[in-house]
Amino acid sequence: MIETERLVLRRWQEKDREPFAALNADPEVMEYFPATLTRERSDALADRVAAEFDDCGFGLWAVELSGTFIGFTGLSVPRFIAHFTPCVEIGWRLARSAWGHGYATEAARAALRHGFGELGLKEIVSFTAKQNMRSQRVMERIGMTRDPEGDFDHPTLDEDSPLRRHVLYRVGPA
Repeated sequence: MIETERLVLRRWQEKDREPFAALNADPEVMEYFPATLTRERSDALADRVAAEFDDCGFGLWAVELSGTFIGFTGLSVPRFIAHFTPCVEIGWRLARSAWGHGYATEAARAALRHGFGELGLKEIVSFTAKQNMRSQRVMERIGMTRDPEGDFDHPTLDEDSPLRRHVLYRVGPA
């Protein structure tokens, strides 16, 4: 568990599944993903996230604000092959009600400290669809630098998907 000024980043609990499914079903939250998720697919993602903690020793933490689940933030290993993999990625997904308060930035900074401190990582990357300016602003606020030479077409998206082109950001220990 990691605590910040306002947030708790912790392992997932059964009670997180319902608000996580609601978050994943929100078209605005999922705007830069191929589709919203059904409850079944959301639960499968939660299972995968929990397994990654066991497999890797790190993962995407559930984020709590005043005891309420608001999304996830943390570290993961991408499951696709690209010119920058294998790597560790930092990512986040918060409920719309949690946007605009700096929670993603606060939680991501804590995840970076954990990655470079306790885990001893040498680099952490992040990527998103080129249209996703909100996530790119978070990446910049947490000290990441865009690597335009690293931008790529996401291999799991259809060639004609408007979300296929992704931007790549990188950061090393401070």
